[in-house]
Amino acid sequence: MRALLQRVSQASVSIAGQEVARIGPGLLVFVGIEKNDSRADADRLLHKLLAYRIFPDAQGHMNISVSDAGGGLLLVSQFTLAADTSRGLRPGFSTAMPPGEAESLYDYLLSEAARLHPEVNSGRFGANMQVALVNEGPVTFLLES
Repeated sequence: MRALLQRVSQASVSIAGQEVARIGPGLLVFVGIEKNDSRADADRLLHKLLAYRIFPDAQGHMNISVSDAGGGLLLVSQFTLAADTSRGLRPGFSTAMPPGEAESLYDYLLSEAARLHPEVNSGRFGANMQVALVNEGPVTFLLES
């Protein structure tokens, strides 16, 4: 499981011109689910996401997590993060989990995030989404479970 996380001052997701999710300061997280991922992987990734210290403390050092900062969490499924880009000029998607299984695991990740964090929003699995964001820093990290 891969997560591309960006520290944002705001982010939103729209589908067909209709805004479906929005956060203020917090984390925008794109989630890619691979074939062998499990609920245990989702749990590890979520724990790391919520505890990852990438927000500035009073001295301006990255020392505070999204949980400590009280920021929002916007999760967006993105199967292209599970792509194999090691060869050629076209990504391969044989490493991505099939959509039905991936959606179930993504839903589990969302429900656990909502249980553990006060502000969780999401895009819609499998939809053509337009994501708008203001990256603070910029600060972007790729996490893997």
